[in-house]
Amino acid sequence: MKPQRTTALYWTLTLIFAAFMLLAGIAEFLQNQEGQEIMRHLGYPLHVMRVIGLGKILGALAMLQTRFRTLKEWAYAGFTFNLLGACAARYAAHDGIVLIVSPLLFLAFMAFTYALWKKVARPAAERSPTLPLAVAA
Repeated sequence: MKPQRTTALYWTLTLIFAAFMLLAGIAEFLQNQEGQEIMRHLGYPLHVMRVIGLGKILGALAMLQTRFRTLKEWAYAGFTFNLLGACAARYAAHDGIVLIVSPLLFLAFMAFTYALWKKVARPAAERSPTLPLAVAA
């Protein structure tokens, strides 16, 4: 795939994922009624919603910034922990297979954006098919 297409695909998919996480984070931070019912069902105290919501908001913003690579890595790691935790919580609550597996689908989607980011962020010299040969002195 051409670098321009890879970059466009990366930003398109990352924007979709970040928008989803941002909206979910806002809903959780504001402790909407549906989210409260889910948290009760999973056995979590309601104040955890604000922590998770704030983490999602900050993580989404970190994914969209281009200056601090380590911050972006931490955002990806945080979403990984969040989605794996959601899967485990749904399993522990004896929810149906769709509710247990759905966080893993989001995780796969996010992993694809991560792989694209690594490909896009690679220095141009590494991407070049004709690297200059070292000259022996």
